[in-house]
Amino acid sequence: MTQILSSCSGTKKFAILAALLGMAGSLAFVLPAQAQNPIVQISVDKFQNTDSDHKTEVEPDIFSWGSTIVTTFHVGRRPGSIGWGSADIGYATSTNGGSTWQYGYLPDMTVNYMGGTFGATADPSVAYDAKHSVWLISSLPLVGLNSNAGKIGDVGVSRSRDGIHWGKLILIDSTALDDKNWTVCDNTATSPYYGNCYTEWDQAYGSGDVLMSVSSDGGETWGPGQPSSDHAGGLGGEPVVQPNGTVIVPFEGGGIDSFSSTDGGQTWGRSVVIASIDDHYDGDIRNPNLPTAGIDGAGNVFVAWSDCRFRTSCAENDIVYSSSADGQHWGAVTRVPIDATTSTVDHFLPGIGIDPNTSGASAHLTVVYYYFPVASCTSACQLDVGFSTSIDGGATWTSGVQLAGPMQLSWLPVSDNGPMVADYIGVTYNNGNPFGVFAVAKAPNGSLLNEAMYTTRNPLTAAQDAMYYSSRDDQPVLGAKSDHVMKFYYDDESQIPIPTQKLVTPQPK
Repeated sequence: MTQILSSCSGTKKFAILAALLGMAGSLAFVLPAQAQNPIVQISVDKFQNTDSDHKTEVEPDIFSWGSTIVTTFHVGRRPGSIGWGSADIGYATSTNGGSTWQYGYLPDMTVNYMGGTFGATADPSVAYDAKHSVWLISSLPLVGLNSNAGKIGDVGVSRSRDGIHWGKLILIDSTALDDKNWTVCDNTATSPYYGNCYTEWDQAYGSGDVLMSVSSDGGETWGPGQPSSDHAGGLGGEPVVQPNGTVIVPFEGGGIDSFSSTDGGQTWGRSVVIASIDDHYDGDIRNPNLPTAGIDGAGNVFVAWSDCRFRTSCAENDIVYSSSADGQHWGAVTRVPIDATTSTVDHFLPGIGIDPNTSGASAHLTVVYYYFPVASCTSACQLDVGFSTSIDGGATWTSGVQLAGPMQLSWLPVSDNGPMVADYIGVTYNNGNPFGVFAVAKAPNGSLLNEAMYTTRNPLTAAQDAMYYSSRDDQPVLGAKSDHVMKFYYDDESQIPIPTQKLVTPQPK
């Protein structure tokens, strides 16, 4: 972790002192959250259905277009002792670049709100189709409500012209075999496939294939789900679209992997390996360690996840990433230097965002993430939210800044995979300003929990006197490997393991 740029200030003096002390403590505490980035609650769970933990909101995605920012998330998470999913999908929308927000819930989804028929729902993802001027939230309305059902979910999409008023649910796939959907649209006017939208999911309770469906009419109708040419199986795909129309689909399939299409989704190529995953076990908190993806204005794709390969004995996770200009050839795994490799901080559940008006060596990137200040916290873990940003295409990054916390894990709803804030979180750039969205929990009020969606009042830009650090000298620890047995699943509830013969096997390091 090498210091690249600094300016004279008290902050600089603090950071230099930390460096002289061997950087043993995390720089996540250099700048107080309240001073630099006050957080703002943007929604609340108002449901009262008896099969959910209230007031809870988890797992957000976020996207922006023009002056509008839309985020979407679970509302009313159902406890693992009862089943999967949540009472409904929520949204929070700003039409003035993040200055003010209004929130609500999607109609025609579940039995808990405005004419829905499904018992629960999950996995919201938001996109905008510029050609057809429509917002899309895809989701996983659940047919199977728990592990005894033998079924899981359908894939659907809700449409809106303004990000506030949402129409009826449109089913993309109704096999009740699906999990972990994600939607993206081709918004480059010069692309030969401008106006195509793509929704990904995996057929967790069927073939296990990662599937892609295409819409060319603003999400009103969708084609059948198509696999990669090698029928790659996995979970948690996040497709992105390059300016030339190429669609690249990073996913987790035994490591971090991807496949792509160059013909507007008519056909999909063979999967390729991005990297292996070596991760530290994050205790009881739910963390499937899925990839998060972003793309710059030139089409360079960045895929990030949490990984322990740079840490002695795999004792903590860093946020790491690999990048590619074509989706076929991927760069070496690179560490985001949030703090030193000698720190005790454990980083996980990242979300990455990239300013689409920047690219290459001038690309602006921001990562938000959760972390434990002390990885070996066992039952006394305290959970925080932090961020780091780069203005030079990932060559250097700011040290970690705390946004929220500490939170106690007992303040979180308990899914069947542990206390939950998310399987993913997000960052979007709105006219050059990065905003993240993340779940924050506070002390419960009696029998009610107190977890909601938050963003920051100000954009997630670096302080004027911030220092930037490079990880160019950081090397993976020789022989690094996970401190637990790595398992990969078709579903995010860890019910259906990926068979060995279906794993996309990483090459030896």
